[in-house]
Amino acid sequence: MDRIRYLEASVEEDLKDTMVLVAGPRQVGKTTLARHVLGRRASGVYLSWDNRDDRKEIRAARWPGDEALVVLDELHKWRGWKGWLKGEFDKHRGRLGFLVTGSARMDVYRRGADSLQGRYHHYRLHPFSVAEALRGGPADALPPGSEIRFRRNGRADVVEALLEFGGFPEPFLAQSARTLRRWQKERLERFFREDVRDLGQVRDLSSIQLLADLVPERVGSPLSLNSLREDLEASHRAVAHWTDILERLYHLFRIRPFVSSRVRALRRMPKAYLWDASLVPDRGPRFENLVGLHLLKLCHYLEDREGHAVALHYLRDRDGREVDFLVTHSGKPWFAVEAKLSETEVDPSIVYFRDRLKIPWSYQVTLEGDRDFVENGVRVCPASRFLAALV
Repeated sequence: MDRIRYLEASVEEDLKDTMVLVAGPRQVGKTTLARHVLGRRASGVYLSWDNRDDRKEIRAARWPGDEALVVLDELHKWRGWKGWLKGEFDKHRGRLGFLVTGSARMDVYRRGADSLQGRYHHYRLHPFSVAEALRGGPADALPPGSEIRFRRNGRADVVEALLEFGGFPEPFLAQSARTLRRWQKERLERFFREDVRDLGQVRDLSSIQLLADLVPERVGSPLSLNSLREDLEASHRAVAHWTDILERLYHLFRIRPFVSSRVRALRRMPKAYLWDASLVPDRGPRFENLVGLHLLKLCHYLEDREGHAVALHYLRDRDGREVDFLVTHSGKPWFAVEAKLSETEVDPSIVYFRDRLKIPWSYQVTLEGDRDFVENGVRVCPASRFLAALV
């Protein structure tokens, strides 16, 4: 069953005066979102670059004759898409609306002749989160710098479903282990066969697949390219390039340590997480991955929809103290999050970093247990409640 996604109202609003680009992982729901928006228009057309007949229509620019919405899917696979789209938008501005979707970052393909600067709004569509699964419809905007507002209790069964099946619509809504296995197999096969291949400059597809196989075991730990280089028997440059490809195609995302003169922090090594948390084998790192996905979704929404300068980091110093996540606003700490499987005492690291960096809000989020309390200035609360307060 199709569900209204959290970005649909925002996309429709922005289409009134500009074109909209929606990017995100394969099978995250971009086409469904676009068809929903298109279905509410009196006139429009959906064309996919992956379809040969549609490619002919796109290149010939055969558009409806009246006011209409043109949805162009996977257009980024055409090398000259940016310059071409700029020309079509400028020519038909006021009559046609353009909604462009794709399974790669829209800034990957830089060989277009002209920039689209000032002509579009860009959104990154995420998998289902606890808040979206409970609420449906438009997202609520959390004001940056404010304390998280806990408006609902959430549901532990929704957290467990996301942990087991991930947040991609098909397996999450089916909640079937068999559906998940088949979906993951087919999705990854198409991902490497089509998306990675279409990106170009990929000489060794099997090595990128091996790299993707290694990442789930390293989720939640600093990602050492030197260690990966040794495992893959490849050069540092090659491994860095392959990792960039997996990130650009929304297979993984990296967060970097927050650097401040107030702590002796690590400066370079990022941590990697997967857009499909269900691929992470161990429950602890998988839960951390799930929390990271929720926080990244919040950051992307506040950046794409509201224009705020928010970012996701982690905290780690040279003495080994570490906090899983730090969300910043305009480069300054906003709130820190430590993910724990069960209720424990407040981690001393989050207290240390809170005091040294003057972090306004700190949370220790637990998967098991339902206690909600404050200890040493840190709020300890169940994941079902914390995640339901996000986007």
